[in-house]
Amino acid sequence: MLFHGPNAACNPRPAPRKSAHDVSGAFEFMIEPRPFLRQMFDAALQAADPDHVVAPFVPAPPKGRMIVLGAGKAAAKMARAVENAYDGPLEGTVVTRYGHAVHCDRITVREAAHPVPDLAGVEATQEILDSASTATADDLVLFLISGGGSSLLTAPRDGVSLAQKQDINAQLLRSGAAIDEMNCVRKHLSAVKGGRLAAAASAAEQVTLLISDVPGDDPGVIASGPTVPDDTHAAQALAIIDRYGLDIPTSIRALLSENTGQAARPRRSAHHMIASPQMALEAAAKVAKAAGITPMILSDRIEGEARDVAKTLAAIAMQVQDHGQPLKAPCVLLSGGETTVTVRGNGRGGRNVEFQLALALDLAGRTGIHAIACDTDGVDGAVENAGAFIGPDTLSRATSLGLSPQTLLDNNDAHGFFETLRDTVVTGPTMTNVNDFRAIFIQ
Repeated sequence: MLFHGPNAACNPRPAPRKSAHDVSGAFEFMIEPRPFLRQMFDAALQAADPDHVVAPFVPAPPKGRMIVLGAGKAAAKMARAVENAYDGPLEGTVVTRYGHAVHCDRITVREAAHPVPDLAGVEATQEILDSASTATADDLVLFLISGGGSSLLTAPRDGVSLAQKQDINAQLLRSGAAIDEMNCVRKHLSAVKGGRLAAAASAAEQVTLLISDVPGDDPGVIASGPTVPDDTHAAQALAIIDRYGLDIPTSIRALLSENTGQAARPRRSAHHMIASPQMALEAAAKVAKAAGITPMILSDRIEGEARDVAKTLAAIAMQVQDHGQPLKAPCVLLSGGETTVTVRGNGRGGRNVEFQLALALDLAGRTGIHAIACDTDGVDGAVENAGAFIGPDTLSRATSLGLSPQTLLDNNDAHGFFETLRDTVVTGPTMTNVNDFRAIFIQ
């Protein structure tokens, strides 16, 4: 992976120059936009790195066994951080996305598919459930849960096949449904989500460490809440299915029409949010302040169609530039959350690059505005890029290369657009996930 931390060579504050408008003798610093934007993104990643955030929350040894179970894009690195912080015996299994595994000595790491589940995920989940079921009152089960766990932790409930879950999951991903809506449906098709994993180990003391990738940081939504009893109902799942016009088998519709009930609530359990979108944005804001740039965190929970969000944030950026509201330039607007994309074309696009292409079109070549938008797991959609940069010359450079930005946006092919411009951000798998990161720098 390529990281550039706060002390890396891409320092956004090179030598000062005297401003033509400066009559006081003070110096004005020149900021190189792309290194500055990338430095803020890297600070956000560091704030969510399991190597830095897990150790303070590792519990004391129990009377019996410490069993570590988990799922998500950060699960393997979280497991390694537990091993580094805990000297006693450990056992257990975690499942992460293909390519996101790290070596652990005492905890088994499995890999499976994301965002559409596969048989490897089913097998890993069964191993996790089997281990949970052995926990006794003397044991402590440490659950490691992060974004991506909904697909990786896969155990279809009775009456639902893996193929049916795969199809419904794929439809949800194309539908434009929000993450909480997708996870509501997933819970009601699962034998492990909605607190059912915790119920399998209900005799033991339980501690859950969470890295949030959802707006609002609701533990019941992160990875579809495998250790949090479900407060949604099957009727809600059916309403979501109908709202987005999903094509589901009549057998599954009949199954969801039944009252499924709730999983048992463990008697001894605790949940700790160890990394979140807000924490990541605050880390980025510190980088901006250190560079003498005023940051404003707009929100850590922005949702909606990526191109609609782009239109709104472009309007705010132009208001700053034209009227000095809600703050004066130079400044940086920071935001997180999870936008959605309703797929209508057949291009290669993720929500962050779609946001960036739409933002470039809305800004229409405005001078002095640069932006970065990335998925903090390092994978935007199904393409191994985290996201992309834009600047005032994005559209003119595209035109000179024969690209039609609007046509590519209509075809959901923003990855193709930014790859041609060589404006993609590539980190490789970051082994964490606190959702989207956006920074708009207004000079």
